[in-house]
Amino acid sequence: MCGIAGIVDWSGRPRRDTVEAMVRSLRHRGPDAQIVTVRGDATLGHARLSVIDVSVEAHQPMADADGTLWLVFNGEIYNYRELRNELAAAGYRFRTQSDSEVILAAWRIWGESCFARFNGMFAFALWDERARKLILARDRLGKKPLFYRIDDEHVSFASELPALRCDSQVPDAIDPAALRQFITLGYVLGSHSIIDGVKKLPPAHFMVLEPGRAPRLSRFWNLAPHFHTKSRWRSEGEAAEALHTLLRDAVLLRLKSDVPLGAFLSGGIDSSLVVAMMARDMGLPHLNTFSAGFRDPSYNEADQAGRVANHLGVAHHDCLIEENSMDELPLLMRRAGEPFADTSLLPMFHLSAFTRQTVTVSLSGDGADEAFAGYDTYVADRLQAMLRAVPRPALDLAALGMDTFWPVSHAKVSLDYRLRQFLAGRRLDFSHAHYSWRRLFDDAEARQVILPGAWAANNDPYERFGALAEETRGCHYLDQAAHIDIGTWLVDDILVKVDRATMAHGLEARAPFLDHRVVEFAASLPVDMKLRGFKQKAILKRLFRQLLPANLQPRRKRGFNAPVAGWFAGRGHDVARGFTDNSMMSAWVNRSEVDRLWSEHLAGRRDNGFRLFALACLGAWLEDGRNRRRSDAQAFAPEIAASR
Repeated sequence: MCGIAGIVDWSGRPRRDTVEAMVRSLRHRGPDAQIVTVRGDATLGHARLSVIDVSVEAHQPMADADGTLWLVFNGEIYNYRELRNELAAAGYRFRTQSDSEVILAAWRIWGESCFARFNGMFAFALWDERARKLILARDRLGKKPLFYRIDDEHVSFASELPALRCDSQVPDAIDPAALRQFITLGYVLGSHSIIDGVKKLPPAHFMVLEPGRAPRLSRFWNLAPHFHTKSRWRSEGEAAEALHTLLRDAVLLRLKSDVPLGAFLSGGIDSSLVVAMMARDMGLPHLNTFSAGFRDPSYNEADQAGRVANHLGVAHHDCLIEENSMDELPLLMRRAGEPFADTSLLPMFHLSAFTRQTVTVSLSGDGADEAFAGYDTYVADRLQAMLRAVPRPALDLAALGMDTFWPVSHAKVSLDYRLRQFLAGRRLDFSHAHYSWRRLFDDAEARQVILPGAWAANNDPYERFGALAEETRGCHYLDQAAHIDIGTWLVDDILVKVDRATMAHGLEARAPFLDHRVVEFAASLPVDMKLRGFKQKAILKRLFRQLLPANLQPRRKRGFNAPVAGWFAGRGHDVARGFTDNSMMSAWVNRSEVDRLWSEHLAGRRDNGFRLFALACLGAWLEDGRNRRRSDAQAFAPEIAASR
């Protein structure tokens, strides 16, 4: 797990100083070694977090045997030992025990077919010095990030946007389409970034770049066919046993580590299953688990996590997230690299720092909600399908009653908040309704917030959702919803949060539920094994009962959000208001509309907590970035190692 950066200048100019600055800005991702190498047109940089083969021989940039193929790699190839055996049998002679060298050998022997053989999380760059060819690649589900910018003269790439912006060729201009996406959803969608001209490599893709030729972008994996091809099981019990075997293997693969390893444990079904397999199935001695809690009992998961930990006999550690964590919003936005408004970034950031004091690698339950229908939005999808027969005037009357008579609560994803979100999508078709569950602002509201000169009229964020729905046309609407969420919410929100929060502290997170075999298995399951009636994650609950006592199963899903709505009515108001009202916001948002949102929230007329948090994140990002084009890189004193 690391940070990567580089520039390929087709004119042959070395870019050592710039890449050194890029690598310095990534030092939090790779505190163990920072190295820059110049190879012909390419200047490659790497910040290493040593996890597999911690020897100096496994440092990067790494070359193959003849020194013409070079690699910088962020992530883990979990099946590297199996691949290594195949490659050794094919004649490749290995010099290290690292998974990095397996990538070099795989490209050398298998070429472009190698990507489909990797089971892991990865973003990497391969430089073929002899052919003057750069290959960028990203894992199937987008667990590891990769930003890039291309012009006629050169290509630059990096694990994080602030590192890429150390390149003076990268502009400061904000992309209006990305701004509209952020205001609408709370995150930047798909291949966009907040900076105009900077892109993200899509998951499950690789790109080949050569001088004088257009970039060639290729997809090496697609989940959609697995939704179209349903597996047949004699019973749910048979399917659950198959899932247990598959998930156990995914966990086992993710235990390969040469440094201390533990797990996040919320006490929910997903993380509890992972820890139960680690502790019981695999008999790990002295397993450490970690969770975060809040003073607000509707948000606090610590007690449930403690009960599961006590039953499993693991050493559990809790940290408490306080309201004053809002003060750190500029730092969080700096680490996120672009505006990012998932409130769970706050506890995840602190939990990662807390966990890193004990271990270097932590397993998690991420991905299960998208794969196995764990969100309330899937229940909303089913309700919306059932209520299509209800006359619209009746639903309109219900919505009016909610707004008029139902009091606003600041409890975690309260019933009134969920009902209001649901009724807002009452008139829409399936895919637009599902999109509406995920929005912070609808189009009309977003247009009121964003100033006319900054509004991207021709870039509707729904287009990405609609394209994913089209890939699963003909499938059950809940399968379509899962495919949409995996291609949007998971990759652009959940995995961004986990990557930036953990890597800010040099902590590696591994997610067994995001093993592509598990995700494919889930896609091929009949819908009622995932959502039976309104019972979410039906097959996972069955598996839970096989591994843990039924009384430990949580009564309802809580998630990991921070209680910002309540904070904003108290001490957190002044901090957040300072970000939403700063001078840089005036160039992008309508100040009177922001004031109206605050007035509604403070008067209790509407829960605008998530919306105001998004605007505070935008203000914090703008404020932190005012004079920070290269200051992040200059802040680190250690020198970069000389090229080899």
